[in-house]
Amino acid sequence: MSETGRDLFDFVDRRTALKIVGGFAIAFVVLGLIAYGIGLDKIQRELARADPRWLAAGCLSTAVGLVAWAKAWQVVLRVVGYRVPFRKLVVTYYAATFANYVTPLGQAGGEPFIAYVLSRDTEASYEDSLASVVTADLLNLLPFFTFAAIGTVVLVVRTTLSQQVRGVAGILVVFAIGVPVVAVVGWRSRRRLGSFVLRVAAPVVRRVRFLSVEDLRERLRELNTAFERIAADRRALAHALVYSFVGWLFFALPLYAAVEAVGREISIFLVFFIVPASTLAGLTPSPGGLAGVEAALAGLLGTLGGFSFATGLSIAIVYRLASYVFAVLTGGVAALYVVSRS
Repeated sequence: MSETGRDLFDFVDRRTALKIVGGFAIAFVVLGLIAYGIGLDKIQRELARADPRWLAAGCLSTAVGLVAWAKAWQVVLRVVGYRVPFRKLVVTYYAATFANYVTPLGQAGGEPFIAYVLSRDTEASYEDSLASVVTADLLNLLPFFTFAAIGTVVLVVRTTLSQQVRGVAGILVVFAIGVPVVAVVGWRSRRRLGSFVLRVAAPVVRRVRFLSVEDLRERLRELNTAFERIAADRRALAHALVYSFVGWLFFALPLYAAVEAVGREISIFLVFFIVPASTLAGLTPSPGGLAGVEAALAGLLGTLGGFSFATGLSIAIVYRLASYVFAVLTGGVAALYVVSRS
């Protein structure tokens, strides 16, 4: 087993493994209770009619989306001076996605771990890796909110939104405004922010042997330098942003495929609203937002799409098979390959 392979699964100690298994178990129980409450027979009938060709199309769309995001990674990495072969980087991205998707709350803050995997599997330093990962994630937020804004505008024009849906739209608007503001303020105050982190972490660092305060100060300095190099190359950022938009488009399309799979129809603009809105449920403390995302999808599809809750949950299940389950399975294969790669 390679050093990178060992590092990739260092995070899966016994306690973490129990949390992962427990998270999946609880999520499946909750999802089963939701399905039971709606009606298992109704859901089974809907799923029995699902067209596997549309499911395959959804899986292919997810694969293209992940590849596009990996390409955005590559573009940002080039700015900090690392040329990683794309075929190798795609495998690393899939493996990191697997770790992110199976870890409870991984979606809420997996950048440090993804950067660690990237630094161990390439020649990039951890600081450069973290700067590239955070930058790529921030770039991915722009298409996220763009698609959500397009869907919201169309919904407002065409329909009368319920109080619950207005609340979701309001949250998306808050995020759309708040995240860029926080990013800009954080960037302009990065030196003071770094000094604050150093002051807070110093008492802890002094108690450990493997890191000194001076080492931490140097790493923060290198991280800031990496961010500055990336920010200075606006052409590369625009190039990466194109791949981010492509990735988000193909990340959303599996929901459209899932609706078609069960023999129903949906507006693509409604998909642009529902996918970002349901993604907010991915912040629930379960692996990949399991159960939370499905429940949110069923509710949104029922409220906005006019589907029954049985049809909405069936669509949600097909969508998650084509997106989440497919990403976990392919990412798991990629992780095994990284483990065995010498």
